[in-house]
Amino acid sequence: MRIDVWSDVVCPWCYIGKRRLEEALTESGDTAEIVWHSFQLDPSSTNDDPRDLPTRLGEKYGRDRAWGVQANQHVTEVAAELGLEYHLDQAKSVNTVDAHRLLHLALEQGPETQGRLKERLLKAYFTDGLPVGDHTTLTALAAEVGLPADRVAEVLAGTEYAEEVAADQAQALAYGANGVPFFVIDEKYGVSGAQPTEVFREALKRANADRKPVTLITAPGAAADDATCGPDGCPI
Repeated sequence: MRIDVWSDVVCPWCYIGKRRLEEALTESGDTAEIVWHSFQLDPSSTNDDPRDLPTRLGEKYGRDRAWGVQANQHVTEVAAELGLEYHLDQAKSVNTVDAHRLLHLALEQGPETQGRLKERLLKAYFTDGLPVGDHTTLTALAAEVGLPADRVAEVLAGTEYAEEVAADQAQALAYGANGVPFFVIDEKYGVSGAQPTEVFREALKRANADRKPVTLITAPGAAADDATCGPDGCPI
């Protein structure tokens, strides 16, 4: 099974959605190849905005800082139910394009490496209060998951994978996803948002049902491969 996920590394519901998907996979006993795709919630964000997160949230949604504090408290409580420790009072303003470019680099080593980097970036932002748009921070985090230092430096110094980041974003919009997280299971079933674990379980169940082998029906006494043609020809 393959699961494609669009998300941002500074999206609180994306981390929650990741955990709920993982819970569903564990409970169902399914194994899946998970590929992470880029989606920037706010491409105009900078790494040097002096405003704290509640202020930025309030202004973005036409509210005040108090509303932003309340919103952060709510999502922190939801995250805690899944064992995630959020410290949004320490969250730094960042532009995430470079983090996404490194995720594309990590994918070249395989989905498992990409998955480790994704988890580390999320924890770095939400739990550790690290600036995941800063090149020094990104270099250290990439080293933790085993990415080659020379390639990390090369990517961060230029614009490599920027087109892939933009393509991911365009693909999400083509699917009709205007927000994240957004999950696509076996290119067939979509789950929008950090849905409850049972929603993911149901999606996995449906995907598995579609992948069951076909039951062959034959005439009495006939073999399943009678009257068929294969690479070696057709039996007469």
